[in-house]
Amino acid sequence: MDSGYFPRGASILRAVHEEKAVGLMYGQRALCVGAVKPLNYVGTSLHTRNKRTPFRRITHTAGMFEAVFFGTRAHADRVLAMVDGMHERVVGSLPEDAGPHYPQGTPYSAFDPELMLWTVAVIADSAEWFYDRLVRPLRRHEREALWQDYLRFAELFKMPRSGAPATHREYRDWYERELGGRDLYLTDEARFMGYASAFEIPMPSSRQLGKRLHDLVMLGSLPPRVRELYGLSYTSTQRAACAAALASGRLARLLAPASLKRGSCIPEFEMVASTERSRIERGEPTPQLAG
Repeated sequence: MDSGYFPRGASILRAVHEEKAVGLMYGQRALCVGAVKPLNYVGTSLHTRNKRTPFRRITHTAGMFEAVFFGTRAHADRVLAMVDGMHERVVGSLPEDAGPHYPQGTPYSAFDPELMLWTVAVIADSAEWFYDRLVRPLRRHEREALWQDYLRFAELFKMPRSGAPATHREYRDWYERELGGRDLYLTDEARFMGYASAFEIPMPSSRQLGKRLHDLVMLGSLPPRVRELYGLSYTSTQRAACAAALASGRLARLLAPASLKRGSCIPEFEMVASTERSRIERGEPTPQLAG
């Protein structure tokens, strides 16, 4: 029986990402944090189509990740082959300066091991953050197993393991150094889209109260350096409100039926993409990029 690359019951990565409290939040945070690395953001953006429907694109990406997290190996392999073909085209050089450390002409490639490591690192950090606070704190051995699963996940996308932190502790040390690095920089587009992906998600009017709680928790989840780069304040009042929202989220999860706790988040993401499409059709404002 093909139980996939991350079998249920054997993979901590699958257990973490099957939690809807994680699945509904980690990707938005990862996009927001990930945008502070100019080569990652600009290189991806230059080879991205359909910029006028960014949330449809995000939904598509979420579906591909779920196929690898939860699908059979056969299904995951089809997705991985498609992504590999997309990544082959993501190569070039910066058309203009992207901060003081990345001048015009700096080369980039989707297969650059350092850029691939940053991508998986912000995913891992985001998933850990939400699981710890909305489900339960991971134990030390679980964190280690989770990082080993992420290394396997990254390998499937052709990131070489040899250049990545070998243990969870090494990963956390490396990640904190990266967050303190002088090369972090938001281009105008990265600032707009990184913020929009976390805080301007198209949602139906019936979901606006939930969205306000979502935005508060998202703000609290961001590393201080990232909030600083986006120019976001985080007051003591907001901190207290975020703590209360997280406590309410944990309680709501405990009381919810299993079907609402775990499983695919694609229906929720498709609702966002549908709301985006409806707003565009009605001429209502929604985050868009030129191109």
